[in-house]
Amino acid sequence: MAYKKRKRSVLKSFVTLLIILVALCISGYYIENYFIRPSSIRYPEFGIDIPANYPIHGIDVSRYQQVIDWEDVKAMNVKNIRIGFAYIKATEGVDQVDEQFRRNWFEAEEQGMTKGAYHFFEAGKSGRQQAKNFIAIVQLKKGDLPPVLDVEDANNASPEDIKKEIAEWLTLVEKHYHITPVIYSNIDFYNIYIRESFKAYPFWVAHYLQPGKPRIEGNWSFWQHSEKGRVDGIKTTVDFNVFSGDSLDFQEFLIK
Repeated sequence: MAYKKRKRSVLKSFVTLLIILVALCISGYYIENYFIRPSSIRYPEFGIDIPANYPIHGIDVSRYQQVIDWEDVKAMNVKNIRIGFAYIKATEGVDQVDEQFRRNWFEAEEQGMTKGAYHFFEAGKSGRQQAKNFIAIVQLKKGDLPPVLDVEDANNASPEDIKKEIAEWLTLVEKHYHITPVIYSNIDFYNIYIRESFKAYPFWVAHYLQPGKPRIEGNWSFWQHSEKGRVDGIKTTVDFNVFSGDSLDFQEFLIK
């Protein structure tokens, strides 16, 4: 009888120990993935914290980055973080062309950089004329990123006029290139002018110093998480971005 009791006691202790071990494994996994694993990682070479768990990283540039050595940009690789795409400013308003666009567009292409072009929107001016300015300068092809409308300043125009001219630009550009454009803006402008009126368009959100992801309602395709990055081949600081999906999603996003 005593032997049977000891046997049951040993079995009970073994089961209890097994339960504890399983619980520790589960809690350890939970702690590692939800508490210990960082939402961003500091990369001294890039000069910024970069959000973790995003495989596709990119920059956006304009004349403010001066003359860029795209070979160095393409070659930079820090712990498997590379510049996988670049959006390049092409035009602004109804008649301005970025002075570095043609050089950037040609040299990024030479280095095999996945690239796209964006237009800086001037509120209070014709969306149609601004679209024509962009279309006259930018030639897109298979493998390029969709065109982007950068709109972030109301410039004292009414919400109704802003939305009307944004719609004009988007409609003409989509008709010309046969692909849905992307809208870029900051969260405040997005909430007032974009969110309810342009839900059908992919969104590129600018929101800095946020761990893990931007604080935004709804989906986003790109996140500009810093304006102070450093990249080989660029003399100034530069905007850093991540794409919301994996490499297959990114390939699907490109112009076919």
